[in-house]
Order: sequence, then structure tokens, then C-alpha cells
Amino acid sequence: MKNFWTLRLDKNILQHALTLLAFSVLHFSAYTQEVNGPKAYPTDFRPPLDLKPSIAGSFGEIRANHFHSGLDFRTNQREGYPVYAVADGYVSRLRVQVGGFGNAVYIAHPNGYTSVYAHLQRFNERIGLQVKDFQYRKQSFDVDFPLMPIEIPVKKGDIIAWSGNTGSSGGPHLHFELRDSQTEETINPQLFGLEVPDNVPPQITGLYLYQLNGQPFSPSTPRKAYSVSGSNGDYRLSQGTVSINGESGFGIVTFDQQVAGGNKNGVYSTELFLDEKLIFSSILEKFAFSNSRAVNSHTDYSFHLSQGATVQKSFVEPGNPLSIYKDVVNRGLITLSDEDTHNLKYVIKDVKGNTSLLQFQVKNNPQLVVNSRPTAGVKEFQYNTVNEYSTEDFKITIPKGVLYSDLNFNYSRTAKSGYWSNFHTAHTRLVPLHENITVAIKPTKEVSAHLKSKLLIVNANGGYAGGSFDEKDGFVKGYPRTFGTFYVSMDTVAPVIRPVNISDGKDLTGTERIVLKVSDNMSGVRSVSGYIDGKWVLMEYDLKTSTIWHKFDSLTPAGKHLFELRVSDMQQNIRFYSATFYR
Repeated sequence: MKNFWTLRLDKNILQHALTLLAFSVLHFSAYTQEVNGPKAYPTDFRPPLDLKPSIAGSFGEIRANHFHSGLDFRTNQREGYPVYAVADGYVSRLRVQVGGFGNAVYIAHPNGYTSVYAHLQRFNERIGLQVKDFQYRKQSFDVDFPLMPIEIPVKKGDIIAWSGNTGSSGGPHLHFELRDSQTEETINPQLFGLEVPDNVPPQITGLYLYQLNGQPFSPSTPRKAYSVSGSNGDYRLSQGTVSINGESGFGIVTFDQQVAGGNKNGVYSTELFLDEKLIFSSILEKFAFSNSRAVNSHTDYSFHLSQGATVQKSFVEPGNPLSIYKDVVNRGLITLSDEDTHNLKYVIKDVKGNTSLLQFQVKNNPQLVVNSRPTAGVKEFQYNTVNEYSTEDFKITIPKGVLYSDLNFNYSRTAKSGYWSNFHTAHTRLVPLHENITVAIKPTKEVSAHLKSKLLIVNANGGYAGGSFDEKDGFVKGYPRTFGTFYVSMDTVAPVIRPVNISDGKDLTGTERIVLKVSDNMSGVRSVSGYIDGKWVLMEYDLKTSTIWHKFDSLTPAGKHLFELRVSDMQQNIRFYSATFYR
């Protein structure tokens, strides 16, 4: 098999070199233009599928802990449709993941953008050979690697792969993105002329009032719901004037549909006007992946966890890093100093420009009693600094930029018999975090030296949170991404291997692949390694079904063979399986 980085000096090398030079010049031109003024998005991309465009997920749609980063094109609930390069370019990156995007292709285009195609069933032959070569050299199913411009150039309309359901996909579809090649920001593909029919204005189903009165936003912030009536772009409150007292913010429940009765997708823009003055707007044109988790600040996170409703706040927490907010006055918060009646208006649009309005009146009511002060905690944490708290058997460190607002940190400890440590409740899971934090807990029992590597941190609300024992201080450290109740546990049980179509001495003549299932009861499967006659072979992995398999190729000729499998979990527990077979 050809080495990945080998470049053949054939009759096409001059053409490839000229292609590389052209890409460099065009990239420089594109970025120079952006410095000198706004860059218009090109509209010469073709659709990635030859199907009538219909989407199951829109750009910027609110998902669990992230904004949706592209368009999910429907594929008639089937796999195997050809996927086409949307423009000339070259394959700049190839990726295979057990979860996430599954099989994915990245194509860089000379206009400064990169197209991404994910959850693919399989690659075309040339791309597939590159991927398989790299997997064998790295001896890993999961791979993520760049390519040089001269390796796999593509033309607009070339078949690069076939649609599928790999990775963390919830069903057959094509996930498609367009990114800025330099910044890696992902951009709404419909701004590039990729048409998706839509004549339906967004729907508005609820309004929420939040009374902050100078306090940080928190799960205890007083909120009040108002029902909304109307249709076809014209909405109003089902009751009269909204009364407020002091600093207040609003939130809205809204969604968009491409066709009546279709999927509830995300809206493109939200604007809030006070007496015809714009005080808040959010526009889902583009965002950075590093900030996508701030969707939990964009929405009322605690209310979603406790009640299931998704309320998009029309005010911005001070630690929210998203760049989607425009023309925001006083973070979108409203304070009325008079007792006049004021007009508020929401303008909600989808990316096609279909518009819905919600208009209502608001008035200051000094007689309205609002208690927005949260209960006192053990320590005040600031959103813009590193925060730490510790006891004799518990430590927590929250890096700068992890909190969206200041908070009064709460902590409690509960003794539990039969466990390796006390239970430590760090604040509440209803407050979101932007990145991982460090939690360290000291076991309450003596631990044998050979078992210390098996200790881990468990979040009672979210499972495995990592774990390593520090000999210096005797604490077990983990790195959760949520607050919660934490304790030390131990994982000494190796993963389980269940053969599906192989057993010792079995004749696999005429069988396309070896199939097994793997699972782990606590820390999770970390690695899977397969061998035939002592040589590493590729084991493919479907996380959704916990199935692994090896496709036979010319490297396994007819005759007797030995298959061996090694599966380890996150705490280095290892399970082996072996069987002879015949072909």
C-alpha cells in the first residue's frame, strides 16, 4: 500500500504544483479582501446531494450543550446516496471517529472556505485507500489527519462518498458544513446560495420575564411565563400589560419550520425593540466551535433541565463569549424609571427572511415585590477569575472563563457507608459550565497500592468523570464538565467481549467479516485492538450498537488463522479474546 506522504513524480506533477500555487494566491486574496471590508459569501456552490433539499436540522439550532454546526440533509431514511463535492478544491482533512462525525471529509476551496461532509457510510475508493493506509500506520480506527493540496484534488460534482449513519448520528442523513478555512468558524450554509424551500414564518409559543434587579442570573432568578396567541407571523400576549419592577430581562420560545408540520428547527435572528429602539439582537450567521457550549448561557439552562422548555434569553450574561449578539444595549436588560406604558416588539426571522412579530406593552409597577437575591453560599465565585474552594477531603478548581455569571458557591458533604469516600455536592447541576473543572476527593479508606490506578471520580448525576490518584496528596482527581454530587469509586472490571459470528475452530469461508460486541460497565471502552496471526488488523466500531468488526481482505488468505482481540477501559482494565478460524 502506498505511503501516505509519498508524492509520485509523474506527468501530472506540474499541474498539481500549479494548483497549489493557485490555492495560495486565492487564499491570500480572499483574506486581504476581508481585512479591507466585509466579505460577501460566494454563491457558486452546488448542493452536496442530488435529492430535493429538505433538512432535519438547521444551522445554529439549539442542541444539548451545543449549537448545531451545519445543515442536516434528509436522505429518505436511507443510506448510500452519492455525496458530491460542492465546488472545486482539494481534500484537506480526513477523519474517522467512533462517535461524533463518524466518517468525515473536509474539502478546502480556493475561495477561502472549507466544506465538511459527515456521518458518511463510506468514502470513494481513492479517499478510502488514504484512510485505511493511515489507520494501519497509526494502528487505530479513530484517525484525524491533514492532506496536502496535491494529494486528492477534486472537481465540483465529483462523488467523494456515500451518505450514511456513522458516528453519533441519530438516523441516516448528511451533515454538511461550510467553514472559514482560516478561522475554522462554521457559517450558515444557506448564506452561500444553497437553497432550502421555506415559505413558513417562525412560530412563537411563549414569553418569559426575568427579574434580576442587579443580581447575577441564576436558577433562583424570578421568572414568570406569559402565554402567546397568534399565527402566520402575527403574535400577541394572551393577557394585558406586563408589569416589572427594577432591572428585567425577557426570553422567548420560538422555532422555525421549512414546511407546515415539519421539524422544529432553529430561527436565524431574534431582535427585541423597546419603543422602536433596538436593544438586543442575536444572529446565527456563524460561530466558533470553542464557544458552542455557550448555548447553555444563551438559553435558560436550569429551566430546560427542570421543565424541558427551551427559552432563548434576550439578555447576555457577562461571561457569555458568543459573538452572535449585535446592537445590545445594557446587555439587553430593561429598567424603567417612569410609570408610562412602553412598547416592546420581538422580530423573529428565519434565514429565508420569513418574519414573525410579537408585540406587547410593559409598565413599571413600584408596588410589585420581587425577591431576586439568591441564598448565601460558602464562597462568592467571580466569572472572570480562577475560583477555588477546598476542605480537608475535597477540592474544586474552576478556571477563568468557565462561569457565565458570578455565583454564590454552595457546598455540602454527606457521609456514606460502603463507599470509598464521602459524597460531595458542589453547587447544583442547574448552573452550566463552559469547560471542564477539576474535582479532587480524598478516599476515606486505605487503598492497596495495586488498586490506586483503579480509583475514579463519579458524578452521581452524570456518571464517569475521569480519575487518577495523586500520590503526593492522596487525592483522586477528575475533570467533570458539570456541577453535581461527586464521590470516589473503583473500576476493577474489564470490558465484556461477546463474539457474534466467530468461535474457536470455526470455518469462516465465504464470510465477509468477523463481528463481535464490546461493552464496559463503568469507565467506558478506551481502546480496541485486533490481530490476525500476530499482525494488527483494522477493527471498525459502531458506538450505537457496541459492535466491532474486521472486514477480510487479501492480507488474510485461505487457511488456518489465529484471531486475537484486546479491549481496555479508561482505568486500564484489559480483556482478551482469541479464537482460531479457517478460510
